[in-house]
Amino acid sequence: MIDSQIFAFTIVAAAMTMVPGADTMLVVRNVLRGGRRDGFFTSTGICCGLFVHALLSALGISVILMHSATAFTVLKIAGACYLAWLGFNSLRSAARGRRSDDSAVVARAAATPARCFREGFLTNVLNPKVIAFYLALLPQFIGPADPVLLKSLLLAAIHFAEGIAWFGIVSWIVDRSRRFFMNPGMRRWLDGICGTILVGLGLRLAIQRQ
Repeated sequence: MIDSQIFAFTIVAAAMTMVPGADTMLVVRNVLRGGRRDGFFTSTGICCGLFVHALLSALGISVILMHSATAFTVLKIAGACYLAWLGFNSLRSAARGRRSDDSAVVARAAATPARCFREGFLTNVLNPKVIAFYLALLPQFIGPADPVLLKSLLLAAIHFAEGIAWFGIVSWIVDRSRRFFMNPGMRRWLDGICGTILVGLGLRLAIQRQ
């Protein structure tokens, strides 16, 4: 018999996964930059960050972060700066007007798997909203008799699978459309849009209150 708590978490986590945000924008940007390979490693990094949040929540460290103004502010500023840095990189590419209709140029534009993974992982781990989400969500799906750490990691694994599946769909759709998006003018426009959104998300994160 399916655990009702796990089933409920699966539905809630799936809905949260499909809400567009910094993670989705980063996957879209990296797929446009280097194809589905970049999107896969970026998605894997993002989803691996979920285990960090689950572990912190289970160990109670998230409680400290959410109730310490200094710790929250430091994490918030770090996450905001990282998003802004990613956004400025996209804006810089748009300003340079880099041509990307040539396959050799596109190949050089693709980042290493390690870089894609790192970008996704840090974007997720440095987001205090995800910490707050896990702190508020996970305890509701863990029973009094459940082993907290193991159940938290199990729920994170479910969320991981959903994230990989969803970002895989996003990557496939964007990659199938790359021929259209690789038009130099369209690429500059998209780099500008992605960069602006990432910078905006960073600024929003920086000014939000605990």
